[in-house]
Amino acid sequence: MKRIWMMTTVMLIVGMVCNAYAASAEEEILSAVVRIRSVFPAHVSSADTYGTKRAGNGVVIDAEGTILTLAFLTRDAETIEVIGPDNEPVAATLIGYDYNTGFSLLRTKKPMGITPIKLGQSSALAVGDPTIVAGADGVKELQIAQVVSRKEFAGSWEYLLEDAIFTAPAFADFSGASLINSKGQLVGIGYLFTPVSLRDYGLVPCNMFIPIDALNPILADLKTAGRSLNLKRPWMGINAEEAHGRVFITRVTAGGPAEKAGLKAEDLIISVDGKEVHGLADFYRKIWSVGDAGVLLPLTVLKGDKIRDIKILSADRYKELRVKSREDIKL
Repeated sequence: MKRIWMMTTVMLIVGMVCNAYAASAEEEILSAVVRIRSVFPAHVSSADTYGTKRAGNGVVIDAEGTILTLAFLTRDAETIEVIGPDNEPVAATLIGYDYNTGFSLLRTKKPMGITPIKLGQSSALAVGDPTIVAGADGVKELQIAQVVSRKEFAGSWEYLLEDAIFTAPAFADFSGASLINSKGQLVGIGYLFTPVSLRDYGLVPCNMFIPIDALNPILADLKTAGRSLNLKRPWMGINAEEAHGRVFITRVTAGGPAEKAGLKAEDLIISVDGKEVHGLADFYRKIWSVGDAGVLLPLTVLKGDKIRDIKILSADRYKELRVKSREDIKL
């Protein structure tokens, strides 16, 4: 009954927001959300996980036609197409990618004439606030939602988002979907489907959104340099999970720094640079505090029944990024 009451309340509150949009600029706001289709070569490392054909959403964010979407939809793609309100596919090029947030930027090879969405402040979005989640099919793919949590999120792929936005009910086409506040402004980009434990409600199916505030400090760099120039975090080439505060390795990237140093799946991380590790987020923070990409990372690891000290010569994650030529794009 509690869940039914919560979702009913969400629908009533956000329904009023939808009516406000309908009375103003709903069509223009939703037209900024576009479909992304991409094709990847079979040899890229992500093909085993995400396949060679991917689809999701993006959103036009400025008068230049820059499209904000997710890196896993675009990075290393052979071809990228953008489909706007007229349903005509237009070829696009990846112009920038940020590993730390998961954002990427595209530019179409010919103008699409789409009015950009206005950017809001995700920091102003609080638990309980009504929102709209929008996919690329306009009012046909629009869902009311409520912010149910703001907290850090640690991903197994050396990823940490300090102030993720979680909304319910869950939206099926969440990849790159737009999170829109009551003012019709973009405040987040859809990243994941994940259950969240909420007090009095238990596990609730939710979406996790990357807050738009994370884009502002890196936007200029992504447009001009193809990457963020601020943080050069050391990359190990691992996937890791947390259980009862312990961190264990689930996979190592073939040929990556961790594999070269002898780290293997099922190894348990005890400490970084002599400092005990307490959970996945703490593990990442301790790794990144050692230094920039290229620094030697001293780890103490439990391998089977033996404790070993290993040193990983970290790498720059962006050396694997292939941003295609932007010669035909007016930056």
